[in-house]
Amino acid sequence: MIRFSNKAIYFLTTVVCFCSFQVLGQTNEQIEDKINSIIHQLTFDEKVAMCHAQSKFSVPGVGRLGIPELLMSDGPHGVRAEINWDDWGYAGWTNDSITAFPSLTCLAASFNPEVAGEYGKAVGEEALYRRKDVLLGPGVNIYRTPLNGRNFEYMGEDPYLSSKLVVPYIKALQSNGVAACLKHYVANNQEHQRMSVDVEMSERALREIYLPAFKAAVQEANVWSIMSAYNQFRGQYCSHNEYLVNDILKGEWGFDGALVTDWGAAHNSKQAALYGLDIEMGTGTNGLTYSEVDHYENYFLAGPFKELLKKGEVPESVLDDKVKRILRLMFRTSMNRNRAYGSINSQEHLDVARKIGQEGIVLLQNEKNFFPISTSAKLHIAVIGDNATRMMTKGGGSSELKPEHEISPLDGIKERFTNAKISYAMGYSAGPPMYDKVLPAPHDQDSLHQAAIALAKEADIVLFVGGLNKNHHQDCEGGDRLAYELPYQQAQLINEIAKVNEQLGVVIISGNAVKTDWSKNVKGILQGWYLGSETGHALADIISGDVNPSGKLPFTFPVKLEDNPAHHFDKRAYPGDGTTVEYKEGILVGYRWYDTKKITPKYAFGYGLSYTSFDITDIEANKKSFTSSESISITCSLSNIGEVAGSEVVQVYVGKAKSSVERSEKELKAFKKVKLSKGENQKIELAFSTDDLKYYDTKQKAWVLEEGDYYIYVGNASNNIKRKLKVRITDRIN
Repeated sequence: MIRFSNKAIYFLTTVVCFCSFQVLGQTNEQIEDKINSIIHQLTFDEKVAMCHAQSKFSVPGVGRLGIPELLMSDGPHGVRAEINWDDWGYAGWTNDSITAFPSLTCLAASFNPEVAGEYGKAVGEEALYRRKDVLLGPGVNIYRTPLNGRNFEYMGEDPYLSSKLVVPYIKALQSNGVAACLKHYVANNQEHQRMSVDVEMSERALREIYLPAFKAAVQEANVWSIMSAYNQFRGQYCSHNEYLVNDILKGEWGFDGALVTDWGAAHNSKQAALYGLDIEMGTGTNGLTYSEVDHYENYFLAGPFKELLKKGEVPESVLDDKVKRILRLMFRTSMNRNRAYGSINSQEHLDVARKIGQEGIVLLQNEKNFFPISTSAKLHIAVIGDNATRMMTKGGGSSELKPEHEISPLDGIKERFTNAKISYAMGYSAGPPMYDKVLPAPHDQDSLHQAAIALAKEADIVLFVGGLNKNHHQDCEGGDRLAYELPYQQAQLINEIAKVNEQLGVVIISGNAVKTDWSKNVKGILQGWYLGSETGHALADIISGDVNPSGKLPFTFPVKLEDNPAHHFDKRAYPGDGTTVEYKEGILVGYRWYDTKKITPKYAFGYGLSYTSFDITDIEANKKSFTSSESISITCSLSNIGEVAGSEVVQVYVGKAKSSVERSEKELKAFKKVKLSKGENQKIELAFSTDDLKYYDTKQKAWVLEEGDYYIYVGNASNNIKRKLKVRITDRIN
């Protein structure tokens, strides 16, 4: 018999363990067996170390066992430039430029799950090339108020739309062997006092509005990691919230991945240990600026966690569960030897970015067919506005990017309109973007204003490119907007330009709704979003008519701020009383509020014009009576009755007649984007289950399907319904 020394046995075990990581095509059962085997080889200190950061964006591995570290990066719209190991300065690399993709509000406006998949695949390939294991995004927090500085990172006000887009995004992203880190779980619907505010809402609002996209990401997309929100929820911080994490996320939904804090979001070692936090990031700095020697050992899930374990106040099985989840995440990413190499700044990725922009840009107004503008006519086009030349990939907080190139709106217009004379005036000026502070503009505003008016007088057509930007108190992490109106006196400038030139179109660059009381003085309005590397090209494609706009609003534009449900009540409803914010509108978020309360919006959810015209006819349901878990199929004929090819989004909403509980008038339950040539007609089908009509019963703590009559609304916007059908839900098969 051959005998080995203890040292030799340890060496062979390590080699076998390391080699096991090389095996390709392993089943989940095989991976779980390996995880269980590794757990027994890890020391106490090694296991605890895996539960917290070792740098700004990494978690340690275990070198002696060949377990690599886990590398993370912001964000959902592209891979952030390299950050220093132990401070928030940029590392100054020359090889970390990337493709900047449009904001997720733009993706949501596409109403196109296929495009969401293309987005996820492309951004995942870029993360893989940059050797990132976890990409911190996408975000699916619900759009509650147009003042939220971080709305541009999310997918709008409707939980169904967000769910249908986030699932293909995550699946395609993770197909690269890069983990999505879905954020921010949950109720991070304002940046004002985000680090401390305690959110109170009804259980129905939580279940029906704020959780569905997270649930879909877990149960349909199998998301590998989730980032907690900063705020509290019902008195406990979301990073270690017993109800949200243990009961719902890991209990009811069966989430098998790792819960990661937002940076600096942990507050209590025992709660972090017992209430489901797996990886702690960012503590020991203030989340922004300073660090100290060996501060990682002072994290809540570091030294203090060890003491709790040693004293027996927390069982070691809790530690083992965290490490198993982290190892599972590593096997899917950093220890996945089947990963490809990725790619970056390819033409394919630029094409995807441009396509997302083309599909998401929304035509809000088009009097006398102001858009498209002819590219063959010898026109003098005046482009006015700071946003025509401003780089929108800078600023905004953690979504800031370093693109290899960014085509400005002005450059895109110049490149496309070669027969026109293009003149530019800034018109107004904003200071440079800065996190957590507003820097003054370097120009005299009155001089810019007067120069723009003078140019507008000379031009045949004026394109005003304005809106918001990525500055603090605009569309930016860390603070909310201070007003619904356009900043920098843009409304005044637009109105004055209109007095000297009636041929005026406005391009709004923003991730939020803005007040448009000036709209009566302009001919056309485009909602342009933040479009990334291909901004100017995508905008010029739409302005010129090379591409027919097909985007639909993923959130409602109110006429005035008080029309928005979060702003209808008192201060406690928004921004809160200094301690608590109470979601007094309950389930009536977004269009649900406007429809139910009969408040006319400026631009409705699902709204968007086209350069052609569509007709939806022959709308029918497959039956008139349905039982539980049956499929309701809606068929209709969609016709392009205009002069050019284009795409329309058919939308199906459902409402309960005489409901026994409060409900909104209607809720989105299905949609389909269809492209048609001029004169083309297509029969389409949209289906959903009767189970999708359930409400959450707080007494039974269960989803309940109420019997009775339901109305099905079919149209192309929440307020533009072509036909209303009545069906019945019963427990009997007729």
